[in-house]
Amino acid sequence: MKTLRHSLVAHIVTFLLAISGMAITNIGLTMLIAQSSEGDAAAINVAGSLRLNAAQIAEALKRPADDDPDKTTREVNQLAERLSTRLESPALEQGLPYTRNEKILEQLNALKSQWQQMLALKLDDALNGDENEVTRTKAALNSFIHDIDQFVYSLESSTEAKIRLLSTVQILFLALISLLLLIALYDIRHNLVTPLRQLMILSREAAHRNFHYRSHFMSQDELGQLGRTFDKMAAELGRSYHELEARVSHKQDELKRQNRALHIIHNGSRTLYGGGNDLCASAAPMFHELEKLLDIGPMVLSLNNEHDGNEMEIIATHSSERPRYCRDLDCFSCLEAPQKPLEFYGDEAPHADTVGETLVLPVAIGHSVLGHLSINYATPLSPSTRQMLNTLVDHLATAIHLQHRIAEQQQLSLIKERTIIARELHDSLAQSLSYLKMQVARLERMQIKQLPIEQQQGVIHDLREGLNSAYRQLRELLSTFRLSLDKPGLQPALQQTVDEFSAHLGFPVELTYQVPPHILSANEEVHLLQIVREALTNTLKHARAHWAKVSLTFQRAELHLAIEDDGIGLTDDKSPPMHYGLIIMRDRAYNIDATLNFKNRSEGGTGVYVCFIPQTDRLIEEGDF
Repeated sequence: MKTLRHSLVAHIVTFLLAISGMAITNIGLTMLIAQSSEGDAAAINVAGSLRLNAAQIAEALKRPADDDPDKTTREVNQLAERLSTRLESPALEQGLPYTRNEKILEQLNALKSQWQQMLALKLDDALNGDENEVTRTKAALNSFIHDIDQFVYSLESSTEAKIRLLSTVQILFLALISLLLLIALYDIRHNLVTPLRQLMILSREAAHRNFHYRSHFMSQDELGQLGRTFDKMAAELGRSYHELEARVSHKQDELKRQNRALHIIHNGSRTLYGGGNDLCASAAPMFHELEKLLDIGPMVLSLNNEHDGNEMEIIATHSSERPRYCRDLDCFSCLEAPQKPLEFYGDEAPHADTVGETLVLPVAIGHSVLGHLSINYATPLSPSTRQMLNTLVDHLATAIHLQHRIAEQQQLSLIKERTIIARELHDSLAQSLSYLKMQVARLERMQIKQLPIEQQQGVIHDLREGLNSAYRQLRELLSTFRLSLDKPGLQPALQQTVDEFSAHLGFPVELTYQVPPHILSANEEVHLLQIVREALTNTLKHARAHWAKVSLTFQRAELHLAIEDDGIGLTDDKSPPMHYGLIIMRDRAYNIDATLNFKNRSEGGTGVYVCFIPQTDRLIEEGDF
């Protein structure tokens, strides 16, 4: 019973077994009743034939006396023998032994006794006797026929009773099976269909993220256990879903905060990279925004001193005093007060020494440590926040490193520029002044010796030519350095030079410039510019040209400079050996490891061609990071 109460499968199996048992019982009883009716029809037929034989014997005894007596005797004996044989027929015993009716057997035995003990003797008397014996025999035969009728009626009644029993059994078992089916259907509907519908509703509600629906099953069967498991699972899913929603919402807030922090770092990086060497003005606002967003701070940035290795604070947010290195007394970035005033906390105001924990991150480029960034925090930092702070430190390290390299490069550029100016002055103006100094000493000696004025005029003429040459060289140097220093890059200087000589020549000088940016050093730019100016000066003074072109291109890692005109050209298609301007151009080409060629063009005019491989100076060499 406990199994039936706790198992839906046992319920169904029990109903199936009960219905199957009833059906099998019904079939067995039907077969038994059918077996009990076996031979009834044959017995009734044989009993009917007995009645017919008895009637035939009676009819044979009624024949007139004038008929052949022997014939009548034979006929009666044949009919009597047939009747005797039929009385002894097994068919009259009505079926199997365990299905025989005792009352019918008694009637059959009575008929046999009546025939054998009385009627057989009377027949002999009737055949041999008078009419009275025949009359008495006929009366006995009529009584025998009446008993046979009673026997046949009993056989028929017994068969009808078996048929009625079979019908009753069929109806009874049909009613029982129908009742059991109704009970089974009700039980299945109550314990199977309805719970399954509730489970379907529960699963559908769970699919629509409604985890508040419950089945409330109280049964102890499989579906009851499944329903309670579903209820428990729905409750756990509801809790998990709410936890996941909370975590997703927290992650969304964290992602928004990270996105905002990345935006702040990006904007701050642009300020860092473009803000010169003033870290306070460029990094301090970024620190304050990150402190408000990430709930951290204060933050302290310290850099290593290259000379003594000590660290000095560069930026310290929410500092109580102005740093010793401060250069701007109108700046209050480090002295900014905390977000909440002390009055906000009342008696629970935080003390200055309660700063929580501190995270120290190295500001380093490769293996070179430039300083450290200290971050105070009260609540534990998430991995994303730590990653964000590492990104901030990387940007700070890159910006500081670039500032150092830019400062170094500016110093190197300044030294190179001064070296170029000194060399230009030494190679041109200083030599001219030395020549003039020698001529002045020569003139002084001639005046001391009081030589004739005619001899002194030659020296005075040389002095005048030397002064004019020195003045011209000074103007060229001023023009060259003004062009190279006023505007960045070689292309603007070349364009200005071309425009200047276009005005002097009276026709536009063409310019072709196809050079990648930042491929030439300052020294190379100055020499190329000076070669162009010297070549255009020769075109202006000697070529008598109507067309000129300057072309500077870069092909296959080589830079090609061409200055061409359609003037009178060179006399022998060779560069003059002792021409002052051409000597200067050769010296400048030699200084940058370039090849310089002079030749007449096939179309007419002169061409100056320079070819060399530039030695590019890079601001940040490979391997520094």
